[in-house]
Amino acid sequence: MSADAPKGGPEAQYRAFLAQGRFMIQRSRSSGRHVFYPRVAEPGTGATDLEWVEAKGTGTVYATTVNRRRPEDGGSYNVALIDLDEGVRMMSRVDNIAPDKVVIGMKVKARIAEIDGAPQIVFDPA
Repeated sequence: MSADAPKGGPEAQYRAFLAQGRFMIQRSRSSGRHVFYPRVAEPGTGATDLEWVEAKGTGTVYATTVNRRRPEDGGSYNVALIDLDEGVRMMSRVDNIAPDKVVIGMKVKARIAEIDGAPQIVFDPA
């Protein structure tokens, strides 16, 4: 665990970083590979030498789908899998574009948005 990491388990630390306005992911000191979703050991190796590093915040849409809702229920939105430039994949959404205009291969940039009262990572077209 990094010296400046918030207290608690990996998920609590990740959420605390978001609350501070920081998009942080983990990286194994021994392999150099990035890890997401936050955890206590690197998948595949079991290495527990994970440290928190600032994510570049850039990535590419790997997959996307539109969740269609009635306008009175908030309207349609997309759910996307994003491959971060660090080599990990995360589920999020792409904002500031019509849900059906998000396409595979689209370059995106992360930002922290408040959703249902909690900070979350969302993406905008780059």
